[in-house]
Amino acid sequence: MATTIKGLAQSQAKLDGSSLRVAIVHARWNKSVIDALIAGAILKLKESGVKESNIVVESVPGSFELPLAVSRVIAGSHIQQASNETDLLGGLNFSPSAALPKPISRSSTPAPIVPGSSQAFDAVIAIGVLIKGSTMHFEYICDSVSHALMKIQVDTGVPVIFGVLTALTDDQALERAGLGRGEKKGHNHGEDWGLAAVEMGLHVRRWAQGKFS
Repeated sequence: MATTIKGLAQSQAKLDGSSLRVAIVHARWNKSVIDALIAGAILKLKESGVKESNIVVESVPGSFELPLAVSRVIAGSHIQQASNETDLLGGLNFSPSAALPKPISRSSTPAPIVPGSSQAFDAVIAIGVLIKGSTMHFEYICDSVSHALMKIQVDTGVPVIFGVLTALTDDQALERAGLGRGEKKGHNHGEDWGLAAVEMGLHVRRWAQGKFS
């Protein structure tokens, strides 16, 4: 029986993603494959301890739109975090007039916040499916999206997991989503991307604290 050396080697460390917040941004082209990949990623995120409330899923029309969407989602999560931190102060006013006695009121008391639900994203999984056609369209999109997503993670410091399948045929795409039409169903790469998001999210947190294995 033929063997292969391809595939993600499992991390030796136990991955605990319970403190992480992860976004999945996906295209809608080739929906049946996309849906399977998303399901695979979410399965592994949850198995690694990421709370369902900390998994955010956003969609865009196609893979070419992924870089802009990922960039804006990361920026938006930082705005959420900053807003949450301000709310936790209870609307404190540090101007001189704030020293004057005021009637006690609870009208400005912030509503309870779900822990972690407004924290900045620790990782983003970008999912798309590109299948080669009869024109150069495939090559242009693959190249542009790949470079743009890499630039985003380097510029922001937030891991962007490259979940864009670049398949030459329909069958290649199906097998990489575990949907193979023949006896060989293939492997759902979305599961690998979910695990990679947790591992990289934890790594970046640790590295930011100056801790190395």
